[in-house]
Amino acid sequence: MILGVLKEGGTENRVAVTPDTVAAILKTGIEQVMVENGAGDSASYSDSDYEAAGAKTAARADVLKEAGLIASIHPMPDSEIAQLSSSQMVLGQFNPLTNREVLDPLLANKITAFSLDMLPRTTRAQAMDVLSSMSTVSGYKAVLAAANQLPSFFPMFMTAAGTIKPAKVLIIGAGVAGLQAIATARRLGAVVEAFDVRTAAKEEVLSLGAKFVDVEGAAESAAAGGYAIQQSEEYKKRQAEAVHNHAKSADVIICTAQIPGRKAPLIVHKKTVDEMKKGAVIVDLAASSGGNCEVTENGKTINYNGVSIIGDSNLPSSLPKDASFMFAKNVVNFLKLLIKDGAVKLNMDDDIIAATCITHEGQINSKRLING
Repeated sequence: MILGVLKEGGTENRVAVTPDTVAAILKTGIEQVMVENGAGDSASYSDSDYEAAGAKTAARADVLKEAGLIASIHPMPDSEIAQLSSSQMVLGQFNPLTNREVLDPLLANKITAFSLDMLPRTTRAQAMDVLSSMSTVSGYKAVLAAANQLPSFFPMFMTAAGTIKPAKVLIIGAGVAGLQAIATARRLGAVVEAFDVRTAAKEEVLSLGAKFVDVEGAAESAAAGGYAIQQSEEYKKRQAEAVHNHAKSADVIICTAQIPGRKAPLIVHKKTVDEMKKGAVIVDLAASSGGNCEVTENGKTINYNGVSIIGDSNLPSSLPKDASFMFAKNVVNFLKLLIKDGAVKLNMDDDIIAATCITHEGQINSKRLING
């Protein structure tokens, strides 16, 4: 089987497979890795790098025609999916829980598709978890973006002109992105507070040297696989009050809270932003799913009454070389499970295969999608 690797469209700078993962892919039983010309250019990987690693570079049309399994980060255009045969398969990050229309061309053309963002939250799946990998990048870059926008220093400085106080940073959500944001902000010398509805997050927050903002009465569910769940209206009121009180004195807020398959929870209300310091910065990583901040605009940086609000859910694209490497390593680990004797082995008794295979033979396959 040939694995095809496509160049991403639009402003995406990452690539799904990197030269340093080609050898590992070939060891899985894949016969050949065929990479679209220029696929890695934006991530600082040249065609010659791929060829030196043992891959073949080719025109996009040839990759689409010859590859049995096609890897990309974002879904291919519908017009290209229509060109594929039902024997070809696609692999990437489709986000079907929030973008169900992405299933339509796959179903219409009977394409078997694997979406790595649908992996179960298990220890066994961690090495393939693209959401965690990309959240690591997002949390790191969010703090750097905030530091670049902030009109003051992050660390405390003792100078002849006087003492400069450290920046106060509030992290909303202490998942992978939030924890990385805490660690990065602490390295830069900021005073950090963090909020999360999951009580299990408190110990991790404290271990990184941040203060945990505790709001009692949060609902939790073991069935959520470590993710946050929808909260009661009563809790949301207490949450909004606590966040409001801490946000007023914050120089930076990093918003990372999301619920899979649902609109991002609204946590930073407009009235809170109205009372924030002039020059403060909000980075909203949940912008594409509605945002944690009420005045966020997806894909834009705006100035709202003196507060800069960065709405960016694709910060990994701004660190494309290492983000691509991490994504590619996740792909390699998934292929080790998927490929047997040089061919795709669709073992639906395997919880990882069953969860990530979103469409097969013209039918929705993933139970999470079937059950809504």
